[in-house]
Amino acid sequence: MRYQQRLGLRTATARVFAARGPSDGFTLIELVLVAALIGTLSMIIIPRLFGYAERVRETQALVDIREMDADIGQYVMDNNLPPPSLTTVGYGSLVDPWGNPYEYLNIIGGGVGKPRKDHFLVPVNSDYDLYSMGPDGKSAAPFTAAASRDDIVRASNGSWIGPVYDF
Repeated sequence: MRYQQRLGLRTATARVFAARGPSDGFTLIELVLVAALIGTLSMIIIPRLFGYAERVRETQALVDIREMDADIGQYVMDNNLPPPSLTTVGYGSLVDPWGNPYEYLNIIGGGVGKPRKDHFLVPVNSDYDLYSMGPDGKSAAPFTAAASRDDIVRASNGSWIGPVYDF
């Protein structure tokens, strides 16, 4: 570096600082650019974080429904019929990740309520319905209803469990 100074050579950065003179802080343009950069990055990152939290809730609901489905399956093997309610298999007080109770309808036993139906209005289960009403806490029997689009459901007699929008 001293060799370069003796010859009068300077780096581009040194020439810029030499031209500006001593600096006591940042210019207004530099501060505005940094603020714009931070704002842009936060607009990209923050929605992704909220989306991640929602995916975690959906995954928890899927895990809960699979666990309940396995226990209900054990009950069916022991009694040849689905239980009359979730309370019978120990899940009466369980709530989904959004704070709503899980919904259960024993179709074989003539439970109170309407069976869930797919896009062609055909019942999705022939034994029992088990689902979470999703983030909005609302649901309707047909999957085509707006209130049902975010539900996490058990369909095809347990061979499919997931969000309605993927069924």
